[in-house]
Amino acid sequence: MMMSKAVKWLLIVNVAVYIIGFVINVSELFGLHYVLSNGFLPWQPITYMFVHSYRDIWHIVLNMFALWMFGRTVEPTLGTKRFLIYYFVCGLAGAIAWEGGQLLGLINPFSICVGASGAIYGILLAFGMLYPNERIFIFPLPIPFKAKWLIIGYVFIELGSALFVSDLTAHTAHLAGMLAGFIMIMFWKKSAQKQRQHFRQQAGWHTTATRPDMEVTYNKNEHNKDWEYNAQRKADSEEIDRILDKIRHDGYGSLTESEKQRLFDASNRK
Repeated sequence: MMMSKAVKWLLIVNVAVYIIGFVINVSELFGLHYVLSNGFLPWQPITYMFVHSYRDIWHIVLNMFALWMFGRTVEPTLGTKRFLIYYFVCGLAGAIAWEGGQLLGLINPFSICVGASGAIYGILLAFGMLYPNERIFIFPLPIPFKAKWLIIGYVFIELGSALFVSDLTAHTAHLAGMLAGFIMIMFWKKSAQKQRQHFRQQAGWHTTATRPDMEVTYNKNEHNKDWEYNAQRKADSEEIDRILDKIRHDGYGSLTESEKQRLFDASNRK
């Protein structure tokens, strides 16, 4: 699979900032400081996502590997614009959770939060929700796991770590990123369902239910006509669903003229 556009540039920026960190202390200006401290600056809730500890190479390696592995699938599904919104909102939620922990005295107010983990955990959750039955191998385990079980496992690990482990890992930021991601994915799914339903209603496509115990007699020729009619209706419905998914992923401007006309005709059909 080719690397998607947003994932590629996020990888480039993160690696570039990491290399710069060997020359200057980027965490002082761009890492997330305690909001009530003199070191806090207004851009830090965003920029901290691009700063990784240069003393621990695994910090950036694992984050970027997860971004590449899962982001290149999630981005085409959500669309680049929505993917970037999702990424930064998850990261921002992690920053808010970290600051909240410091305000409540649960996190050392002198510590600085760095890393893309809040956003990355949001990407992991998105993959698990969008592709719940996709099988993933986890080294060194010899058997694959379905994505939904992997994500549920991560949630419990992070929750337990946040409650019982005292270290510098931002477990609250990880959980907050996943929570924000869950809310956004559920909102977008419901919006897509309402949009499909709206277009079907506009086009006059109504589902009718029949009782299973009702005996129906029909003329064979009329039945064939009905079957052809229903088959065409089903094909039209599937085509509109495909067009709506394309709008959701890439925007209205990505439609061809024939697709725009098809959507227009469907919305005005009674």
